[in-house]
Amino acid sequence: MTVPLAIGIDLGTSGARAVAMTPQFEIVAQGAARLADFGANPRSPKIWWQAVEAALNAVLSQVDRAWVHAIAVDATSGTLLPVDAEGTPLAEPLMYDDKVSTPQLLARIAAVIPAESAAHGATSGLAKALVFQSVPGVVKVLHQADWIAGRLAGHFRTTDENNALKTGYDPIDRHWPDWIAETGLKASLLPRVVAPGAPLETIAPYMASAFGLSEEVEIIAGTTDGCASFLATGADRPGDGVTALGSTLTLKLLSDRPVFAPDFGIYSHRINGMWLAGGASNSGGKVLAHFFAADEIARLSAAIDPDVPTGLDFYPLLEPGERFPVLDPLWPPRLTPRPAGDAGFLKAMLEGISAIEKLGYDRLTELGAPPLHSVRSLGGGAANPAWTAIRENRLGVPFLPAHSQEAAAGAARLALIGLEAVGDL
Repeated sequence: MTVPLAIGIDLGTSGARAVAMTPQFEIVAQGAARLADFGANPRSPKIWWQAVEAALNAVLSQVDRAWVHAIAVDATSGTLLPVDAEGTPLAEPLMYDDKVSTPQLLARIAAVIPAESAAHGATSGLAKALVFQSVPGVVKVLHQADWIAGRLAGHFRTTDENNALKTGYDPIDRHWPDWIAETGLKASLLPRVVAPGAPLETIAPYMASAFGLSEEVEIIAGTTDGCASFLATGADRPGDGVTALGSTLTLKLLSDRPVFAPDFGIYSHRINGMWLAGGASNSGGKVLAHFFAADEIARLSAAIDPDVPTGLDFYPLLEPGERFPVLDPLWPPRLTPRPAGDAGFLKAMLEGISAIEKLGYDRLTELGAPPLHSVRSLGGGAANPAWTAIRENRLGVPFLPAHSQEAAAGAARLALIGLEAVGDL
C-alpha cells in the first residue's frame, strides 16, 4: 500500500473497532477487541484503552505502518470522566445512559438552559460535569473520545463540537455559552472545542514508538458514535438520509441549515460544513422481536409480496407513548385487526414502521430540513429484502448502498478530512 492511510477508531459499549482507509474511502484493514476480554468492568478507562490498543494493533499488523498518516476517534455520546493535569481518571466515568440523581444539580440547569440546547435531562453531559467538578484534583472533565484521543496526542484539553453538544456547547455561535457558568460549573473544567476533522496534534512520541508509527502521524478531532455511523455510510449531501433499523427506528438527515425541535428531542450536529438532524421513534425491531424470532421473520418475509398493500394502518408499539415523529406520551399502539396469517401480520407491521419512517422524514422537512433525496440503511432490518421493497414504495426516493456500517469508518473519513486540511493528501 503506497498511499496515505487514515485510521478510524470506534469505542462502543461492548468493545473497540478500528479500520484503515485510503483517500478513495477503500477499507483495507479492520480490527476489533471486546471490552470483556480485558476485565469485567466496561466503565474502566483502563479497559477502554486496552481494547483500543488491541483493535489498533490488529489493524496496524495488516498494513505498512509507514503509510499511516492520521488517526481519529469516535466514542459513545454523553460518556464523561474527570481527569487531573496528566489525564489520569479520578473517578469512575458516568456512561451515556447514566442518570444524575441529584435534584439540586438538575434544577440549576433547568433554571437557565435555553429550550433548544441539547444539554437537557438527567443523562446530559452537563449534568455529569456538575457532578464531577467536586472530585478532588479535577482539572478537566472530558468526553470518552476526548480521553482516547488525548492519550494518543499526549494532552487532554480538547473536544469536538459533536461530543460537546450534550454538555451545553452552542453549535450556532460555536462556543461554550455564558449561561453554563450560571449553573455553577467552572468554565476551566471544560475542554476547548474544535470542529470534527480538525487536526489536534501530531502523535505523542512515546505513542508513536509504542505502535511503531511515525511521529508525524496527525491526531484528528473525532465525533460521537452516532455521527460517525452516519458518515460511514458515505452520505454527504443535503437531503441524504440514513435510517437505522435496529431495536428502535432512528432517522438522520443531512441539512444545509440547523434544525432544533426540543419537544421532539431534535437538535443538530454541525459536521463537515453542514448539519445533521435526526429523531428516534419508539417503534422498530423490538416490536417485531416481541412477536417473532429472527428466523421466523426471515421465513415469513420470504412469503410477503411487498407490492400488494394490506390496506391496514398499523402503528407498531409495545406500549402507549411516542416521541418522534409524533409527540404524545399516550399515543396508542395500533396492531389490529390482526390478519389471519402470521405473514400478513408481519407485513402489516413492516408497512406500519415504514409509514412512521416516511412521516419522520416529512416531519424533519416541516421543521426546516431539506426534503429527503436518498436513503441509506443500517441495522439488522436493512438486510430484509421484503421490508426494503416496502420502504422503497413508501418513501419514493433512491435507496443507496451504505459504504460501511462501521462507525470506525466514519471516524476514518474525518481523519482523511484532517489530512486534507494539513495538506497531506
